Amino acid sequence: MRLGQHPPSGLTAGAARGAAGYNANGAFRGPHVVSALRTTVLTLILLAVGASPACSQDSFTEQRAALIDEIERVVRQTQSVTGRSALAETVMAAMATVPRHEFVPAAVRQFSYDNRPLPIGAGQTISQPYIVALMTDLAEVGPDSVVLEIGTGSGYQAAVLAEIVEHVYTIEIVEPLGLRATGTLDRLGYDNVTVRVGDGYQGWPEFAPFDAILVTAAPEQIPQPLIDQLAVGGKLVVPVGEQSRNQSLQVLDKLPEGETRVTGVLPVLFVPFTRSEN
Repeated sequence: MRLGQHPPSGLTAGAARGAAGYNANGAFRGPHVVSALRTTVLTLILLAVGASPACSQDSFTEQRAALIDEIERVVRQTQSVTGRSALAETVMAAMATVPRHEFVPAAVRQFSYDNRPLPIGAGQTISQPYIVALMTDLAEVGPDSVVLEIGTGSGYQAAVLAEIVEHVYTIEIVEPLGLRATGTLDRLGYDNVTVRVGDGYQGWPEFAPFDAILVTAAPEQIPQPLIDQLAVGGKLVVPVGEQSRNQSLQVLDKLPEGETRVTGVLPVLFVPFTRSEN
């Protein structure tokens, strides 16, 4: 795993993590006005969240297996909205492999395999595992894929991607989080992840085009630089919408001749994609 040396450029990449129906502190927050369908979906996700008792290192493997079962259940429950009755085997294998407890602070480690976001410091969270799995599946990546992630956070999403793809480039605006994620990924042997601390709005043009781009905070509109850096045939997975209103997890497909197609997948609530003070 390498820490990128390229200087920050452009605007802020929203480094904060969000999860469907949760605010930045991990509390459930439904949109102010939602349709009956959206309310049902958010309720299903909330019902999937449970509390775990304190656990030892030896129990993490068992808890991770239980989490996989829970993710599969939520996928089935949200099938009518997402169109997915199951996620790709490679995605579920990655979720079953990555040790989420290594990416969360010790104070909340006992809850590592609850299907919910957890605080990681700096006012940010590690995303709900179901959302991590869904976004990874929506990206439709494979062993030859090169992926850009905007918002490294704890490094958990990057690690899940790294189990599947050739290389992950990831940008984090909050320096302490970026440095911590770098250390965690390095310690766990993820040498196919490169982290850059800095601004992600402008993407990482030196390594473009990317086969997929994942964004872990919600802009009001999809940043054009990210669309420009997406390869033809690639997918950009991003939550879109204002912080206080309905947001939608969307997939942008890059079509031939530079055309794009955007598909809404699921109502979500992520923290906003903020801008750099510089």
